[in-house]
Amino acid sequence: MMTPALILLAAISLVPLGTMIYMSLSKVSLIGGLSLSFAGLANWTRLFTDPDIGASWLRTVVYFVATVGLEMVLGTLIALLVHSLIRGRNLVLSLVLIPMFIAPIIVGLLGRFLFDPSFGLYSWLLASTGLYEGNVMGSVGPAMYTVIGLDVWEWTPLVALIVLAGLTAVPTDILEAADVDGASYRHKLWHIVLPAITPILLVALLIRSMDALRFFAIIFITTNGGPADSTKTVPIRLYDIAFRFFDLGYASAVGLTMLAVSIIIATVFVRVLERREATP
Repeated sequence: MMTPALILLAAISLVPLGTMIYMSLSKVSLIGGLSLSFAGLANWTRLFTDPDIGASWLRTVVYFVATVGLEMVLGTLIALLVHSLIRGRNLVLSLVLIPMFIAPIIVGLLGRFLFDPSFGLYSWLLASTGLYEGNVMGSVGPAMYTVIGLDVWEWTPLVALIVLAGLTAVPTDILEAADVDGASYRHKLWHIVLPAITPILLVALLIRSMDALRFFAIIFITTNGGPADSTKTVPIRLYDIAFRFFDLGYASAVGLTMLAVSIIIATVFVRVLERREATP
């Protein structure tokens, strides 16, 4: 009974993966049609000696740590706030979740509009308050801060929703017993609530980590990796290699490294969850 499912799984995952591996070992030419010639480890040697890829990985790490870290902290705080509400919880939650339902491309276009140096509302507010004058998207530092902010604005609600689901599962009898013993809110939060929702926090962290590592749309729409490559993360660099320079062999090698990093991160999270479940 499992054979058709395994065949389907191989068709949609293993075959494309095998094709990518073969292409990463080949020189791919599109002149006069697709042609592949074996190149050995040339693409991989280039990958590990390419300073542009190294710089893109550094930017990806900065983007990854900033977005995921802020989303986890803010999402948890929002979930705690919503969970503490007695009235209007559903209304507040509905308003909080709105950014999550907006397509990333639209978020990118919205960011370009709001930070436009000529008529953007946020650019005007920054200039009026003296915080920053100039083209936000055209400046090396502010451009990265802006795309990070847009990502955090869009995906913090997802973390809040996941954490809120975990909060509803915290045993109320334990909290009531802590109240009887005179425990403070901070004590209950650190010693009861957070330990109880740690598996949920790890799931939220895994989901956002996988997405942040390969995130593309907002950066592509707002800055396209600029200015001066300051926001050119690995997914943007991969797009350029594959669809601007048509170096598909090298692009396959870069894509496989991203896949390997994703698998390593996912494996670490799964091992942590397994150890936690095995701990009595």
